[in-house]
Amino acid sequence: MAKSHGENGPRAPAAGGHLSGTRESLAPGPDAATADELSSLGSDSEANGFAERRIDKFGFIVGSQGAEGALEEVPLEVLRQRESKWLDMLNNWDKWMAKKHKKIRLRCQKGIPPSLRGRAWQYLSGGKVKLQQNPGKFDELDMSPGDPKWLDVIERDLHRQFPFHEMFVSRGGHGQQDLFRVLKAYTLYRPEEGYCQAQAPIAAVLLMHMPAEQAFWCLVQICEKYLPGYYSEKLEAIQLDGEILFSLLQKVSPVAHKHLSQQKIDPLLYMTEWFMCAFSRTLPWSSVLRVWDMFFCEGVKIIFRVGLVLLKHALGSPEKLKACQGQYETIERLRSLSPKIMQEAFLVQEAARCQSHPGGRARPVAHPATFTVHPPAPRCPPPWFQRQVQAAQAGPEGATEAGEGEWAAGQAPDPKSSQGGSCCGRCMSPTGCAPKGPGPPGPPRLSSPGLSLPLLPGEPDIPGE
Repeated sequence: MAKSHGENGPRAPAAGGHLSGTRESLAPGPDAATADELSSLGSDSEANGFAERRIDKFGFIVGSQGAEGALEEVPLEVLRQRESKWLDMLNNWDKWMAKKHKKIRLRCQKGIPPSLRGRAWQYLSGGKVKLQQNPGKFDELDMSPGDPKWLDVIERDLHRQFPFHEMFVSRGGHGQQDLFRVLKAYTLYRPEEGYCQAQAPIAAVLLMHMPAEQAFWCLVQICEKYLPGYYSEKLEAIQLDGEILFSLLQKVSPVAHKHLSQQKIDPLLYMTEWFMCAFSRTLPWSSVLRVWDMFFCEGVKIIFRVGLVLLKHALGSPEKLKACQGQYETIERLRSLSPKIMQEAFLVQEAARCQSHPGGRARPVAHPATFTVHPPAPRCPPPWFQRQVQAAQAGPEGATEAGEGEWAAGQAPDPKSSQGGSCCGRCMSPTGCAPKGPGPPGPPRLSSPGLSLPLLPGEPDIPGE
Protein backbone atom coordinates (compact mmCIF):
# COMPACT_ATOMS: atom_id res chain seq x y z
CA MET A 1 0.00 0.00 0.00
CA ALA A 2 1.89 3.01 -1.18
CA LYS A 3 2.16 6.15 0.81
CA SER A 4 1.28 8.49 -2.04
CA HIS A 5 3.53 11.41 -2.77
CA GLY A 6 3.22 14.12 -5.36
CA GLU A 7 6.77 13.71 -6.61
CA ASN A 8 5.85 13.60 -10.28
CA GLY A 9 4.42 17.09 -10.20
CA PRO A 10 1.07 18.31 -11.52
CA ARG A 11 -0.59 16.35 -14.27
CA ALA A 12 -3.29 17.54 -16.61
CA PRO A 13 -6.68 15.94 -16.01
CA ALA A 14 -8.01 13.38 -18.45
CA ALA A 15 -10.03 14.52 -21.40
CA GLY A 16 -13.46 15.66 -20.39
CA GLY A 17 -12.45 16.08 -16.74
CA HIS A 18 -12.54 19.39 -14.93
CA LEU A 19 -10.77 18.59 -11.65
CA SER A 20 -7.62 20.59 -11.19
CA GLY A 21 -6.72 19.94 -7.56
CA THR A 22 -8.42 23.00 -6.09
CA ARG A 23 -11.57 23.37 -4.10
CA GLU A 24 -12.86 25.99 -6.51
CA SER A 25 -12.77 23.54 -9.42
CA LEU A 26 -14.69 21.00 -7.36
CA ALA A 27 -17.34 23.36 -6.08
CA PRO A 28 -20.88 22.73 -7.29
CA GLY A 29 -21.19 26.22 -8.76
CA PRO A 30 -23.52 29.06 -7.87
CA ASP A 31 -25.71 26.81 -5.76
CA ALA A 32 -23.01 26.32 -3.16
CA ALA A 33 -25.49 27.21 -0.42
CA THR A 34 -27.28 23.94 -1.01
CA ALA A 35 -24.09 21.87 -1.20
CA ASP A 36 -24.55 20.37 2.25
CA GLU A 37 -28.04 19.15 1.45
CA LEU A 38 -26.82 17.53 -1.77
CA SER A 39 -23.55 16.32 -0.29
CA SER A 40 -23.19 12.55 -0.46
CA LEU A 41 -26.92 12.07 -0.95
CA GLY A 42 -27.53 12.39 -4.70
CA SER A 43 -26.91 9.93 -7.50
CA ASP A 44 -24.56 10.75 -10.37
CA SER A 45 -25.57 7.80 -12.54
CA GLU A 46 -27.79 9.92 -14.76
CA ALA A 47 -25.03 12.44 -15.38
CA ASN A 48 -22.77 9.64 -16.61
CA GLY A 49 -25.23 7.91 -18.90
CA PHE A 50 -26.36 5.15 -16.54
CA ALA A 51 -29.93 6.34 -16.04
CA GLU A 52 -31.33 3.31 -17.87
CA ARG A 53 -29.35 0.82 -15.76
CA ARG A 54 -30.67 -0.81 -12.64
CA ILE A 55 -29.08 -0.11 -9.27
CA ASP A 56 -28.95 -2.69 -6.49
CA LYS A 57 -29.91 -1.88 -2.90
CA PHE A 58 -26.31 -0.90 -2.08
CA GLY A 59 -26.08 1.63 -4.90
CA PHE A 60 -23.98 -0.44 -7.34
CA ILE A 61 -24.91 -0.77 -11.00
CA VAL A 62 -26.43 -4.22 -11.52
CA GLY A 63 -24.04 -6.46 -13.44
CA SER A 64 -20.92 -4.56 -12.37
CA GLN A 65 -18.05 -5.87 -10.28
CA GLY A 66 -19.40 -4.41 -7.04
CA ALA A 67 -23.00 -5.56 -7.49
CA GLU A 68 -24.20 -8.74 -5.81
CA GLY A 69 -26.55 -11.46 -6.86
CA ALA A 70 -29.33 -12.96 -4.78
CA LEU A 71 -28.96 -11.99 -1.12
CA GLU A 72 -30.38 -13.44 2.04
CA GLU A 73 -33.03 -10.88 2.87
CA VAL A 74 -34.02 -10.10 6.46
CA PRO A 75 -37.81 -10.38 6.90
CA LEU A 76 -39.43 -6.96 6.99
CA GLU A 77 -40.98 -7.55 10.41
CA VAL A 78 -37.61 -8.51 11.88
CA LEU A 79 -35.99 -5.48 10.27
CA ARG A 80 -38.59 -3.14 11.79
CA GLN A 81 -38.03 -4.68 15.22
CA ARG A 82 -34.29 -4.16 14.92
CA GLU A 83 -34.79 -0.57 13.83
CA SER A 84 -36.95 0.07 16.89
CA LYS A 85 -34.31 -1.42 19.19
CA TRP A 86 -31.51 0.58 17.57
CA LEU A 87 -33.51 3.81 17.78
CA ASP A 88 -33.95 3.23 21.50
CA MET A 89 -30.20 2.63 21.89
CA LEU A 90 -29.18 5.68 19.87
CA ASN A 91 -31.60 7.91 21.77
CA ASN A 92 -30.21 6.68 25.10
CA TRP A 93 -26.64 6.05 24.02
CA ASP A 94 -24.84 7.02 27.23
CA LYS A 95 -26.94 4.62 29.30
CA TRP A 96 -26.44 1.75 26.89
CA MET A 97 -22.68 2.27 26.58
CA ALA A 98 -22.27 2.47 30.34
CA LYS A 99 -24.32 -0.57 31.33
CA LYS A 100 -25.24 -2.68 28.30
CA HIS A 101 -22.23 -2.71 26.02
CA LYS A 102 -22.41 -6.48 25.62
CA LYS A 103 -25.92 -6.12 24.21
CA ILE A 104 -24.69 -3.51 21.73
CA ARG A 105 -21.96 -5.90 20.61
CA LEU A 106 -24.44 -8.71 20.03
CA ARG A 107 -26.70 -6.44 18.00
CA CYS A 108 -23.75 -5.27 15.90
CA GLN A 109 -22.95 -8.91 15.16
CA LYS A 110 -26.52 -9.40 13.91
CA GLY A 111 -26.11 -6.39 11.63
CA ILE A 112 -27.13 -2.75 11.98
CA PRO A 113 -30.34 -1.85 10.10
CA PRO A 114 -29.40 -0.11 6.82
CA SER A 115 -31.53 2.94 7.62
CA LEU A 116 -29.55 3.58 10.81
CA ARG A 117 -26.10 2.29 9.85
CA GLY A 118 -24.51 5.68 9.19
CA ARG A 119 -25.82 7.16 12.44
CA ALA A 120 -24.78 4.09 14.42
CA TRP A 121 -21.25 4.16 13.00
CA GLN A 122 -20.88 7.76 14.16
CA TYR A 123 -21.94 6.84 17.69
CA LEU A 124 -19.87 3.66 17.87
CA SER A 125 -16.69 5.29 16.57
CA GLY A 126 -16.95 8.44 18.66
CA GLY A 127 -17.09 10.51 15.47
CA LYS A 128 -20.23 12.26 16.66
CA VAL A 129 -18.47 13.37 19.84
CA LYS A 130 -15.47 14.61 17.86
CA LEU A 131 -17.78 16.65 15.67
CA GLN A 132 -19.48 18.19 18.72
CA GLN A 133 -16.11 18.96 20.29
CA ASN A 134 -14.86 20.66 17.10
CA PRO A 135 -17.72 22.75 15.73
CA GLY A 136 -16.85 24.47 12.46
CA LYS A 137 -13.46 22.73 12.20
CA PHE A 138 -14.32 20.79 9.05
CA ASP A 139 -15.68 23.93 7.35
CA GLU A 140 -12.46 25.72 8.23
CA LEU A 141 -10.37 22.93 6.73
CA ASP A 142 -12.68 22.70 3.72
CA MET A 143 -12.20 26.40 2.93
CA SER A 144 -8.41 26.17 3.20
CA PRO A 145 -6.48 25.76 -0.07
CA GLY A 146 -4.62 22.62 0.95
CA ASP A 147 -1.08 21.42 0.28
CA PRO A 148 -0.47 21.24 -3.50
CA LYS A 149 1.70 18.13 -3.18
CA TRP A 150 -1.31 16.16 -1.89
CA LEU A 151 -4.09 17.69 -3.96
CA ASP A 152 -2.93 16.30 -7.28
CA VAL A 153 -2.33 12.84 -5.80
CA ILE A 154 -5.79 12.76 -4.22
CA GLU A 155 -7.37 13.91 -7.46
CA ARG A 156 -5.76 11.07 -9.40
CA ASP A 157 -7.20 8.52 -6.97
CA LEU A 158 -10.80 9.78 -7.02
CA HIS A 159 -12.02 7.88 -10.07
CA ARG A 160 -10.59 4.60 -8.75
CA GLN A 161 -12.88 4.42 -5.74
CA PHE A 162 -15.89 2.19 -6.46
CA PRO A 163 -16.32 3.38 -10.07
CA PHE A 164 -19.51 1.30 -10.47
CA HIS A 165 -21.28 2.84 -7.50
CA GLU A 166 -23.90 5.41 -8.43
CA MET A 167 -22.29 7.93 -6.11
CA PHE A 168 -18.84 7.80 -7.70
CA VAL A 169 -19.65 6.83 -11.28
CA SER A 170 -19.47 10.39 -12.59
CA ARG A 171 -16.14 12.19 -12.78
CA GLY A 172 -16.52 15.40 -10.83
CA GLY A 173 -19.93 14.35 -9.46
CA HIS A 174 -21.16 14.88 -5.91
CA GLY A 175 -19.48 11.73 -4.61
CA GLN A 176 -16.06 12.58 -5.98
CA GLN A 177 -16.40 16.18 -4.80
CA ASP A 178 -17.12 15.08 -1.24
CA LEU A 179 -14.37 12.46 -1.34
CA PHE A 180 -11.88 15.13 -2.38
CA ARG A 181 -13.07 17.43 0.40
CA VAL A 182 -12.76 14.76 3.10
CA LEU A 183 -9.30 13.58 2.04
CA LYS A 184 -7.99 17.10 1.58
CA ALA A 185 -9.32 18.09 5.01
CA TYR A 186 -7.48 15.17 6.60
CA THR A 187 -4.15 16.23 5.06
CA LEU A 188 -4.68 19.63 6.68
CA TYR A 189 -5.86 18.14 9.97
CA ARG A 190 -2.81 15.84 10.15
CA PRO A 191 -0.18 17.50 7.92
CA GLU A 192 2.59 15.34 9.39
CA GLU A 193 0.75 12.24 8.14
CA GLY A 194 -0.57 13.56 4.84
CA TYR A 195 -2.46 11.24 2.50
CA CYS A 196 -2.25 7.51 1.94
CA GLN A 197 -3.98 5.71 -0.94
CA ALA A 198 -5.70 3.28 1.43
CA GLN A 199 -7.59 6.16 3.07
CA ALA A 200 -9.58 6.80 -0.11
CA PRO A 201 -11.70 3.61 -0.06
CA ILE A 202 -12.23 4.01 3.69
CA ALA A 203 -13.54 7.55 3.19
CA ALA A 204 -15.65 6.46 0.21
CA VAL A 205 -17.45 3.79 2.27
CA LEU A 206 -18.18 6.36 4.96
CA LEU A 207 -19.54 8.81 2.40
CA MET A 208 -21.99 6.20 1.18
CA HIS A 209 -23.63 6.35 4.62
CA MET A 210 -23.25 9.93 5.88
CA PRO A 211 -22.52 13.53 4.79
CA ALA A 212 -18.98 14.76 4.28
CA GLU A 213 -18.45 16.39 7.68
CA GLN A 214 -19.56 13.33 9.62
CA ALA A 215 -17.52 11.09 7.31
CA PHE A 216 -14.43 13.20 7.99
CA TRP A 217 -14.65 12.77 11.75
CA CYS A 218 -15.27 9.04 11.42
CA LEU A 219 -12.18 8.85 9.20
CA VAL A 220 -10.21 10.68 11.89
CA GLN A 221 -11.32 8.13 14.48
CA ILE A 222 -10.40 5.21 12.25
CA CYS A 223 -6.95 6.61 11.53
CA GLU A 224 -6.22 7.65 15.11
CA LYS A 225 -8.09 5.17 17.32
CA TYR A 226 -8.90 2.04 15.37
CA LEU A 227 -5.90 1.70 13.03
CA PRO A 228 -3.23 4.02 14.48
CA GLY A 229 -0.04 4.08 12.47
CA TYR A 230 -1.51 2.23 9.48
CA TYR A 231 -1.30 5.26 7.21
CA SER A 232 2.00 6.73 8.37
CA GLU A 233 4.82 7.17 5.90
CA LYS A 234 6.84 4.18 7.12
CA LEU A 235 3.80 1.89 7.58
CA GLU A 236 5.26 0.53 10.82
CA ALA A 237 1.94 -0.57 12.29
CA ILE A 238 0.87 -2.66 9.32
CA GLN A 239 4.23 -4.44 9.33
CA LEU A 240 3.87 -5.32 13.00
CA ASP A 241 0.25 -6.42 12.63
CA GLY A 242 1.28 -8.64 9.73
CA GLU A 243 3.64 -10.49 12.05
CA ILE A 244 0.93 -10.70 14.72
CA LEU A 245 -1.55 -12.14 12.21
CA PHE A 246 0.98 -14.75 11.10
CA SER A 247 1.69 -15.71 14.70
CA LEU A 248 -2.01 -16.13 15.47
CA LEU A 249 -2.45 -18.21 12.30
CA GLN A 250 -0.16 -20.87 13.77
CA LYS A 251 -2.74 -21.51 16.50
CA VAL A 252 -5.83 -21.12 14.34
CA SER A 253 -4.62 -23.12 11.31
CA PRO A 254 -1.23 -24.84 11.63
CA VAL A 255 -1.58 -26.25 8.11
CA ALA A 256 -1.95 -22.80 6.53
CA HIS A 257 0.83 -21.40 8.71
CA LYS A 258 3.22 -24.19 7.72
CA HIS A 259 2.46 -23.78 4.03
CA LEU A 260 3.02 -20.00 4.06
CA SER A 261 6.25 -20.52 6.02
CA GLN A 262 7.54 -23.11 3.57
CA GLN A 263 6.73 -20.88 0.62
CA LYS A 264 8.40 -17.93 2.41
CA ILE A 265 5.40 -15.68 1.70
CA ASP A 266 5.57 -12.50 3.73
CA PRO A 267 2.26 -11.53 5.39
CA LEU A 268 2.46 -8.11 3.76
CA LEU A 269 1.91 -9.71 0.36
CA TYR A 270 -1.65 -10.74 1.18
CA MET A 271 -2.84 -8.84 4.26
CA THR A 272 -1.85 -5.25 3.47
CA GLU A 273 -4.93 -4.42 1.43
CA TRP A 274 -7.17 -6.47 3.73
CA PHE A 275 -6.19 -4.52 6.82
CA MET A 276 -5.50 -1.03 5.47
CA CYS A 277 -8.80 -0.94 3.53
CA ALA A 278 -10.71 -2.89 6.21
CA PHE A 279 -11.71 -5.48 3.55
CA SER A 280 -13.69 -2.87 1.61
CA ARG A 281 -11.91 -3.89 -1.63
CA THR A 282 -11.93 -7.63 -0.92
CA LEU A 283 -15.31 -8.93 0.30
CA PRO A 284 -18.79 -8.85 -1.23
CA TRP A 285 -20.55 -5.68 -0.20
CA SER A 286 -23.02 -7.27 2.19
CA SER A 287 -20.08 -8.89 3.99
CA VAL A 288 -18.16 -5.59 4.04
CA LEU A 289 -21.01 -3.88 5.86
CA ARG A 290 -21.38 -6.66 8.42
CA VAL A 291 -17.64 -6.64 9.09
CA TRP A 292 -17.66 -2.86 9.50
CA ASP A 293 -20.61 -3.06 11.91
CA MET A 294 -18.55 -5.31 14.19
CA PHE A 295 -15.32 -3.40 13.54
CA PHE A 296 -16.77 -0.11 14.78
CA CYS A 297 -18.03 -1.84 17.92
CA GLU A 298 -15.14 -4.15 18.83
CA GLY A 299 -12.13 -2.64 17.12
CA VAL A 300 -9.24 -4.00 15.08
CA LYS A 301 -9.53 -7.53 16.45
CA ILE A 302 -12.45 -8.00 14.03
CA ILE A 303 -10.03 -7.36 11.16
CA PHE A 304 -7.69 -9.98 12.61
CA ARG A 305 -10.51 -12.50 12.99
CA VAL A 306 -11.75 -12.07 9.44
CA GLY A 307 -8.21 -12.38 8.10
CA LEU A 308 -7.69 -15.59 10.06
CA VAL A 309 -10.97 -17.03 8.78
CA LEU A 310 -10.03 -16.30 5.17
CA LEU A 311 -6.57 -17.81 5.55
CA LYS A 312 -7.86 -20.88 7.37
CA HIS A 313 -10.54 -21.71 4.84
CA ALA A 314 -8.40 -20.86 1.80
CA LEU A 315 -5.26 -22.79 2.81
CA GLY A 316 -6.20 -24.77 5.90
CA SER A 317 -6.39 -28.32 4.53
CA PRO A 318 -4.11 -30.59 2.44
CA GLU A 319 -6.80 -30.84 -0.24
CA LYS A 320 -6.85 -27.08 -0.72
CA LEU A 321 -3.08 -26.93 -0.89
CA LYS A 322 -2.83 -29.36 -3.79
CA ALA A 323 -3.43 -26.49 -6.20
CA CYS A 324 -0.99 -24.19 -4.34
CA GLN A 325 2.40 -25.78 -5.00
CA GLY A 326 4.30 -22.52 -5.32
CA GLN A 327 4.33 -18.89 -4.25
CA TYR A 328 2.48 -17.69 -7.33
CA GLU A 329 -0.36 -20.20 -6.95
CA THR A 330 -0.70 -19.44 -3.25
CA ILE A 331 -0.88 -15.69 -3.78
CA GLU A 332 -3.42 -16.16 -6.56
CA ARG A 333 -5.56 -18.30 -4.25
CA LEU A 334 -5.56 -15.53 -1.64
CA ARG A 335 -6.37 -12.89 -4.26
CA SER A 336 -9.22 -14.95 -5.73
CA LEU A 337 -10.95 -16.24 -2.63
CA SER A 338 -13.84 -18.66 -2.88
CA PRO A 339 -17.23 -16.87 -2.80
CA LYS A 340 -18.38 -19.40 -0.20
CA ILE A 341 -15.92 -18.29 2.48
CA MET A 342 -16.67 -14.61 1.78
CA GLN A 343 -20.44 -15.11 2.07
CA GLU A 344 -21.99 -12.88 4.71
CA ALA A 345 -23.55 -15.47 7.04
CA PHE A 346 -20.60 -17.88 6.85
CA LEU A 347 -17.97 -15.19 7.44
CA VAL A 348 -19.73 -13.62 10.43
CA GLN A 349 -20.37 -17.01 12.02
CA GLU A 350 -16.77 -18.13 11.59
CA ALA A 351 -15.41 -14.81 12.85
CA ALA A 352 -17.54 -15.17 15.98
CA ARG A 353 -16.14 -18.67 16.51
CA CYS A 354 -12.65 -17.19 16.61
CA GLN A 355 -13.52 -15.91 20.08
CA SER A 356 -12.23 -19.19 21.46
CA HIS A 357 -8.79 -18.42 19.99
CA PRO A 358 -6.29 -15.71 20.95
CA GLY A 359 -7.64 -12.50 19.59
CA GLY A 360 -11.21 -13.50 20.34
CA ARG A 361 -11.90 -12.14 23.81
CA ALA A 362 -14.16 -9.10 23.71
CA ARG A 363 -12.64 -5.78 24.73
CA PRO A 364 -15.04 -2.96 25.64
CA VAL A 365 -14.91 0.10 23.43
CA ALA A 366 -14.29 3.41 25.15
CA HIS A 367 -17.35 5.40 26.07
CA PRO A 368 -17.89 8.11 23.41
CA ALA A 369 -17.87 10.85 26.03
CA THR A 370 -14.27 9.96 26.92
CA PHE A 371 -13.20 8.36 23.67
CA THR A 372 -10.71 11.04 22.74
CA VAL A 373 -8.61 10.63 25.88
CA HIS A 374 -8.12 6.88 25.59
CA PRO A 375 -4.69 6.02 24.19
CA PRO A 376 -4.42 3.51 21.36
CA ALA A 377 -4.32 -0.10 22.51
CA PRO A 378 -0.76 -1.42 22.89
CA ARG A 379 0.55 -4.00 20.50
CA CYS A 380 1.76 -7.52 21.23
CA PRO A 381 5.43 -8.03 22.09
CA PRO A 382 7.90 -9.55 19.67
CA PRO A 383 9.65 -12.79 20.68
CA TRP A 384 12.62 -10.99 22.24
CA PHE A 385 10.30 -9.29 24.72
CA GLN A 386 8.44 -12.48 25.54
CA ARG A 387 11.78 -13.93 26.64
CA GLN A 388 12.20 -10.96 28.94
CA VAL A 389 8.82 -11.62 30.54
CA GLN A 390 9.75 -15.26 31.09
CA ALA A 391 13.06 -14.16 32.60
CA ALA A 392 11.23 -11.76 34.95
CA GLN A 393 9.06 -14.59 36.15
CA ALA A 394 12.18 -16.69 36.80
CA GLY A 395 13.74 -14.01 39.03
CA PRO A 396 17.02 -12.07 38.94
CA GLU A 397 18.94 -15.08 37.63
CA GLY A 398 16.60 -15.32 34.69
CA ALA A 399 17.06 -11.64 34.00
CA THR A 400 20.80 -12.15 33.81
CA GLU A 401 20.37 -15.04 31.44
CA ALA A 402 18.15 -12.97 29.20
CA GLY A 403 21.13 -10.75 28.43
CA GLU A 404 21.76 -7.20 29.49
CA GLY A 405 21.38 -5.92 25.95
CA GLU A 406 17.90 -7.35 25.55
CA TRP A 407 16.81 -6.34 29.04
CA ALA A 408 17.79 -2.73 28.45
CA ALA A 409 15.60 -2.57 25.36
CA GLY A 410 12.44 -2.17 27.43
CA GLN A 411 11.09 -2.36 30.94
CA ALA A 412 9.54 -5.74 31.69
CA PRO A 413 5.89 -5.60 32.70
CA ASP A 414 4.45 -7.02 35.86
CA PRO A 415 4.54 -10.83 35.48
CA LYS A 416 0.93 -10.93 36.59
CA SER A 417 -0.06 -9.16 33.38
CA SER A 418 0.64 -12.32 31.41
CA GLN A 419 -1.21 -14.65 33.76
CA GLY A 420 -4.74 -15.28 34.89
CA GLY A 421 -6.34 -14.82 31.46
CA SER A 422 -5.20 -11.22 31.01
CA CYS A 423 -4.57 -10.57 27.33
CA CYS A 424 -3.33 -7.84 25.05
CA GLY A 425 -6.11 -5.35 24.31
CA ARG A 426 -5.13 -5.24 20.64
CA CYS A 427 -5.05 -8.87 19.55
CA MET A 428 -5.66 -10.71 22.85
CA SER A 429 -2.29 -12.47 22.98
CA PRO A 430 -1.83 -13.97 26.47
CA THR A 431 1.83 -12.85 26.55
CA GLY A 432 0.94 -9.32 27.60
CA CYS A 433 1.70 -5.95 26.02
CA ALA A 434 5.03 -4.55 24.91
CA PRO A 435 6.10 -1.33 26.66
CA LYS A 436 7.48 1.67 24.89
CA GLY A 437 11.16 1.42 24.11
CA PRO A 438 13.56 1.17 21.22
CA GLY A 439 13.84 -2.64 21.25
CA PRO A 440 15.88 -4.58 18.73
CA PRO A 441 15.94 -3.63 15.06
CA GLY A 442 12.53 -4.14 13.49
CA PRO A 443 11.71 -5.56 10.08
CA PRO A 444 13.22 -3.81 7.07
CA ARG A 445 11.39 -0.73 5.88
CA LEU A 446 9.09 -1.18 2.94
CA SER A 447 9.59 0.57 -0.35
CA SER A 448 6.42 2.40 -1.29
CA PRO A 449 6.17 1.33 -4.97
CA GLY A 450 5.77 -2.32 -3.99
CA LEU A 451 2.65 -1.66 -1.95
CA SER A 452 0.42 0.21 -4.38
CA LEU A 453 -3.26 -0.65 -4.48
CA PRO A 454 -4.06 -2.97 -7.39
CA LEU A 455 -6.70 -1.83 -9.82
CA LEU A 456 -10.13 -3.40 -9.58
CA PRO A 457 -11.80 -4.67 -12.78
CA GLY A 458 -13.11 -1.72 -14.74
CA GLU A 459 -10.84 0.83 -13.10
CA PRO A 460 -8.87 2.84 -15.67
CA ASP A 461 -5.12 2.98 -15.29
CA ILE A 462 -3.10 6.12 -15.95
CA PRO A 463 0.33 5.59 -17.56
CA GLY A 464 3.21 7.06 -15.69
CA GLU A 465 1.68 6.96 -12.22
